[in-house]
Amino acid sequence: MRAAIGKYVVLPSDEALTAVTLWVAATHIQSVLQHAPRLAVVGPTKGCGKSRVLDVLHETVHQPIMTVNMSTAVLFRVIGKNPRTILVDEADTIFSKAGENEELRGLLNAGHQRNRPAWRISGPEHKPTPYPTFAMAALASIGDLPDTITDRAVVLRMQKRKPGEKVTPFRSRYAVPELNALRDKLAAWLGPLRGTAARMAPTMPVEDRAADTWEPLVIIADLAGGHWPAHARAACVAMTRFEAVQDEQTNLKTRLLRDIHRIFQAHGNPESLSSLDLVTALLQDPDAPWAEHGTKGLNAHHLGNMLRDFGISPANYRFDKGRQAKGYARNRFLDSWARHCPDLTETAPAPAHDATPAHRAQGKPPAAPAGQLPVGPPGGPTGPHRAR
Repeated sequence: MRAAIGKYVVLPSDEALTAVTLWVAATHIQSVLQHAPRLAVVGPTKGCGKSRVLDVLHETVHQPIMTVNMSTAVLFRVIGKNPRTILVDEADTIFSKAGENEELRGLLNAGHQRNRPAWRISGPEHKPTPYPTFAMAALASIGDLPDTITDRAVVLRMQKRKPGEKVTPFRSRYAVPELNALRDKLAAWLGPLRGTAARMAPTMPVEDRAADTWEPLVIIADLAGGHWPAHARAACVAMTRFEAVQDEQTNLKTRLLRDIHRIFQAHGNPESLSSLDLVTALLQDPDAPWAEHGTKGLNAHHLGNMLRDFGISPANYRFDKGRQAKGYARNRFLDSWARHCPDLTETAPAPAHDATPAHRAQGKPPAAPAGQLPVGPPGGPTGPHRAR
């Protein structure tokens, strides 16, 4: 199974290939597991192989159901005592806006652990009815999934193949019979071992939720024996440590967005601030990490690199007394504040020369006033207009 998966997709590492193989096997005994780890297949752009991973999973996991837009009501009815394996492509479209599909996200989070039913009123007598939520699920997404989902997931961070990295073309005529045969062999091997798997409490190299998430994979590895137990635990340590670093970086960038929001407020919410003013204000906060950032503290180059991940870039602006300098337009931050700091946007005061309150209520970017127009490249579709 490991060789077959590696034949059709290029995964980020050997540890990732090991993890996917064990995850596939775990779907065939999920009815006796206590936790149902999610598999988050994420990549920065199209063409990273995310959908191909789901194609391979569809032919190898236990009773797959593939979807690109499943409603919560359907998901309630798909999951039962012997749950199917849920495969969701284009999951970024489901959670594209802050606060969207909270019910579905809650169901996916609850389904990570057994005995966390969702209660609904149903039937002609309107009786409270528990619906099972426990089921393994793989979600493919451009960009990160919500933190509450990735926190319960084995995360594959896909990248585009390098020149020279080859895979076997996935042709259904040939690939499906091969993968289905391996799936059936895997299920036949694991069937008699369900009772043993249910009683196993393997030693784990991680703790808390990470241990819950990886335990089913380690159980499979311990059942297989040979090199698998050591390789599974090595993959667990390597991939959870990598995600811990990613979380730390993400938290730092979210802190940056919040601090910039505070600085704009302190300056009266102007249409733009220079890079120098932003960096100076960030460094002056004694409780912030920016003075220790890098080797000599945060600078304009660091600021640009960190904001680039949010699609925010500097441009040339005119400031007081005709001074021109690199800076950032406030309305370039609105989308990122809404996505990553939604609590800020609800109470964010309007700029002094912003658009009308009705525009603000609809989330539209403010129009740039005269005297603050960029004199260089435009800030993008939501940035101020180019000077003419």
